[in-house]
Amino acid sequence: QVQLVESGGGLVQAGGTTRLSCAASGDDRYDMGWFRQAPGKDREVVAGIGWIGKATYYAEFAEGRFTISRDNTKNTIYLQMTSLKAEDTAVYYCAADRYGRKWTPSAMMYWGKGIDVAVSS
Repeated sequence: QVQLVESGGGLVQAGGTTRLSCAASGDDRYDMGWFRQAPGKDREVVAGIGWIGKATYYAEFAEGRFTISRDNTKNTIYLQMTSLKAEDTAVYYCAADRYGRKWTPSAMMYWGKGIDVAVSS
């Protein structure tokens, strides 16, 4: 059983930076990542990271702007988001998968409740 709790986000100025955190309970041997869902759009992957914190994956829109990382205990992941755009406004979800399948919503085993990120001009 894994529980994921996100924190951070909120209202952010366009062009600014924010950091999301996700604390995981239980076994830490999971690939973990961030997904987002904007109003009227499908849920999509933002970034993923392997359980040992080395291999990373980024959606094209996130490449060069967002950075995913894990802390030293491997029980928390972060998403540093910079150069934020209005298009980044969405509910952001932390997710985990123990099988290392692929970065799609259907492959994830566990989900956090999601947190709002709103980018304003």
